[in-house]
Amino acid sequence: MLRVDPDRLRADFDALAAIGGTAAGGVNRPTFGDAHLAARAWFLERAAAAGLEAHVDAAGNHSAVLPAAAAGAPTLLLGSHLDSVLDGGRFDGGLGVVAALEALRTVQDARLELPVALEAIDFTDEEGTLVGLLGSWAVTGALSPEVLRAPRGGRDALLAGLARVGLAEERLADARREPGSLAGYLELHIEQGPVLERKGVEIGIVTGIVGSRSFRIRFAGAAAHAGTTPMDVRRDAGLGAAAFVVGVRELVVRAYPGAVATVGNIRLEPGGFNVVPGLAHLALEFRSPDAAQLDALEAALVALAHGLADAHGLEVEIEPVGRWEPTSLDPAVRAAIERAAGALGLSTLELPSGAGHDAQALAAVTPSGMIFVPSRGGVSHRPDEYTAWEDCVNGANVLLGAALELGSSECPFQQ
Repeated sequence: MLRVDPDRLRADFDALAAIGGTAAGGVNRPTFGDAHLAARAWFLERAAAAGLEAHVDAAGNHSAVLPAAAAGAPTLLLGSHLDSVLDGGRFDGGLGVVAALEALRTVQDARLELPVALEAIDFTDEEGTLVGLLGSWAVTGALSPEVLRAPRGGRDALLAGLARVGLAEERLADARREPGSLAGYLELHIEQGPVLERKGVEIGIVTGIVGSRSFRIRFAGAAAHAGTTPMDVRRDAGLGAAAFVVGVRELVVRAYPGAVATVGNIRLEPGGFNVVPGLAHLALEFRSPDAAQLDALEAALVALAHGLADAHGLEVEIEPVGRWEPTSLDPAVRAAIERAAGALGLSTLELPSGAGHDAQALAAVTPSGMIFVPSRGGVSHRPDEYTAWEDCVNGANVLLGAALELGSSECPFQQ
């Protein structure tokens, strides 16, 4: 059975982790920052060194391609992302990209001729510094003008980022691929949760990906002197924000099992010790695997914000800035992953993903699947994010095995 070169994979992983590496052992590669651009340049250099075709599309997605024997053949995409959250971990996204590249090199070294092209792709802005899933949405044609007008990272940041790398907003849609040109999509990723480790399972087969919605919320009261303004006459925006944070948790725990909600940022203005806050800005995100539950939770959270504003004499503005629908992944692709793991003697478990991934965008236009490997302690989006190297190699070999099956002439997608 064909397997990846673990030493070459490790050398690439370590070289990538050094780009934007932090003293705490993580990486800091926000979209279009210096480290992110350096990582993407490194990826294209590694592709060229292997004799693979390398290109960048209109949305800034970076690709290495192993062409098919026949011209005009469909493309099987393998990939993930090289951007990171601020002060994130080495494995999130990066493992999937280097494993995809290694899969192409392994097929090339074996001189296999497949009826599909294999493409290792690094999608732009998966983590949402600017938009979230920007590159994969562009590839599927789902990057709407509405999303671009109110991106969750802010309109000014999006325009500045695009300008920095020479991308034109009006050309982003040119990255779209015709669905018929795609044979499927496979993504290797760390679980980012504790399930596989707790159950002692080596490979996770992802059944679906949760939906997510993001909002900016602004409570407006009145700034006032902190020493001379009595407590009972204050219109304290900070108090409204604090009550909202507590209320969000209580609401979800009480009435929405399986859902999660997070207020990930709070900013008070003017922001002094001796001034009652007149403005409070919050970043709210909530997730669920069920679309109906997302709708109900959105309505409840909006009502909560308005109710607390009224109770504290405040005004409230609520702006939607992100929306991902729950996504099921393809059963036939999941079965191919299962067979690839079984051939390697690896244990498997089907489970949903509580995190968003590029696969949820690709699933709308082509058969898609995800392979999870265990995360120590379920930790992710932190410098101490860690997956044992044996698990990384296992995941890369399952990715390769599933890609060979899905890219073969016997694959149902190619008949």
